[in-house]
Parts: sequence; C-alpha cells; structure tokens
Amino acid sequence: MKYSKKIYTFFFLLFAVILITAGDTFAQCAMCRATVENNVSNGDVGIAANLNLGILYMFVAPYLLFMVIAYLWYRKSRKNGKKIKTTGYSRG
Repeated sequence: MKYSKKIYTFFFLLFAVILITAGDTFAQCAMCRATVENNVSNGDVGIAANLNLGILYMFVAPYLLFMVIAYLWYRKSRKNGKKIKTTGYSRG
C-alpha cells in the first residue's frame, strides 16, 4: 500500500509540473525557424544550439517515461511471480 501511494504521488507531482510549465512551451515551428535563420545570418549560433538541445530533450522524454513505466511493471510482475511460486498457486 505504501509503495502504490508513493507512485501515485510521484505521477501526480510530475503531471502538475508538466501542467505548470506547459504555458511556456507553446511555440510554432515557423517562429522558431525565423528566429534561428535570423540569428545564424547575424553570426549568433547560440540560439540554434539551444533549440537543437530542446528538440532532443522533447524527443527523449517520452521514451524515458516509457522505460520507467516498463521497468516498474516488470519489477511488479516479477514480485507477483515469486509470490505465486512460493504459495504453489497458479492461475489458469
């Protein structure tokens, strides 16, 4: 019971942080492209590098979340498998 409460709290806090920061993430691709082209033509490549870093961050985040959920699911199913073996009870 304690374990599931911690997980629910973690996901609630994660969801709250995503909602709070979502207002700043609404941008249009055309705006980003115009900004990068303008800055690169003026010789400033800092914004382009940061934009690429942001794109990589948004690319990796869903996969990382999926891996965490898959690991927790695997660990829980393995724990349930050990319980079934020790009690001698099998489903099906």
